[in-house]
Amino acid sequence: MGIRDLLFLGVVLGGAGVLGAGLLRSTKTPVNMSSSKVTPARDAEFDTLVNQINTAMRRKNAELDLKPAPVADELTVMRRLALALMGSIPSLEEIRRFESRPTGQRVEAWLDDLFRDRRTADYLAERFARACVGTEDGPFLLFRRRRFTTWLSDAFMENRRYDAIVRDMIADEGLWTDHPATNFVSVTFDNDRGLPDPDRLGARVARAFLGVRLDCAQCHDHPFQPWKQEDFRGLAAFFGGVHANLRGIHDGAGDYAPPDRKTNEPVKVRQRAPFLPELLPNVGTPRQQLAAWVVDPRNANFSLATANRVWALMFGKPLSEPVDDLPVNGDLHPVLPLLASDFATHGYNLRRLIRAIAATDAFRSDSAADPAIGDLAAKYDDGWAAFPMTRLRPEQVAGAVYQSASLTTLGAQSSWIVRLGVSTGRNEFVRRYGDTGEDEFNTRGGTIPQRLLLMNGDLVGSKTKNELFNTSSLLAQLSSSDAKAVEVAYLTVLTRRPTPVEAEHFAKKLAGKVGDARKEQMSDLHWTLLNATEFSWNH
Repeated sequence: MGIRDLLFLGVVLGGAGVLGAGLLRSTKTPVNMSSSKVTPARDAEFDTLVNQINTAMRRKNAELDLKPAPVADELTVMRRLALALMGSIPSLEEIRRFESRPTGQRVEAWLDDLFRDRRTADYLAERFARACVGTEDGPFLLFRRRRFTTWLSDAFMENRRYDAIVRDMIADEGLWTDHPATNFVSVTFDNDRGLPDPDRLGARVARAFLGVRLDCAQCHDHPFQPWKQEDFRGLAAFFGGVHANLRGIHDGAGDYAPPDRKTNEPVKVRQRAPFLPELLPNVGTPRQQLAAWVVDPRNANFSLATANRVWALMFGKPLSEPVDDLPVNGDLHPVLPLLASDFATHGYNLRRLIRAIAATDAFRSDSAADPAIGDLAAKYDDGWAAFPMTRLRPEQVAGAVYQSASLTTLGAQSSWIVRLGVSTGRNEFVRRYGDTGEDEFNTRGGTIPQRLLLMNGDLVGSKTKNELFNTSSLLAQLSSSDAKAVEVAYLTVLTRRPTPVEAEHFAKKLAGKVGDARKEQMSDLHWTLLNATEFSWNH
């Protein structure tokens, strides 16, 4: 190795050492709060809403004879928000900044940080995109999924009104490259017909924006719900005149004429709203009329469906299950109408909706139920008396593994090489781990291959072994004591400090070890924490 190479390596190692030592050092001195001042989103109406939600939850708990779980510690809430909004765990750097803020302001300040972070906009865009355009690649040349998610991400970054976003998806015209919202339509392109598919579009609108599985009445009247075949066909008919050509998606002449169930002959169907027909305007193109009807503030299904989906993103499970099939007869959880009404009243502001959910006792509660109740987890889930434990999604697991291996934050400020490596590695991990696709909130248990992938897979192996910039190697070299090394390892992987028993056990393992032996011991600790059940669950 040449002299210049040695000098360069020395500079890199020196910089990493200074940065790592600064992060490893816990400090009680507050940072300059002028640069991280909390921007209050709370007002009298907001506080009233949160109080109403908490009261409704307490009433529900009383009906079920449940004692609410105690309040969770702030680091646990921090981890929940990070997983829900950016699909990863907080970095040590972010934990240090979080703890430098005054108690009582930390969670609100962390939400501010998350809303300013492109990782949040990107992750929420991907989660919403699954409901709107699915997870498949779609028709070649006519669909650009990445263009669509980037457009959604930009809209979330700007905190654009959600009703305006949905209007564009349903009614926008133009090329799917220049007008990304039209990918909502172009993804359904039917090669046999040479046109977008009205049936698929009707089903998407009903499920994603109205919380109704109207497509269950596509072929015949629904046997258990009030939906008729004519309800589904009337909704699909709004897309009967949609065309796709070199000008992109546009409205033109054409009818929706599905085959008659008995004769199999095409039957022309006129556009009609499946419910609240009086809200349907009579001006504009059919898709513009449909979009206006969907997002009309008097159409409660739109705000109810959105509130239910955002609640599910935050908790890992919706208030009303399944997330895209709200009960027709009004048998809703009492919290859902409260959130939906506030959402519609305050300009369909997704950030306000997220803040409101994050401020509730249900979100801030511990995941440990009252031990005196016994094995009644389902009862606790129904009452939301404790934070529900749910398995992390594949991309959350991968994001957490990558972040745990870095003392600094992996985000927009990272080099393009790092970002490319994380993106490629995450996609490969999700492919092997298994993705639930559009089934966003599937509660099925984990599989043996998934556990083996965490235990023996390339990703975990590469991020825990003795390599130059991995967390375990830096901790072995830079920690001021064995106890500090163990503490920081727990913070970077599990976003908490070790219990006294855990701290003592692992500190003894490190005692007296130096050089490679110490690095190997830290690698083993990191691997152990990544394979702990606690790591793979939101709690």
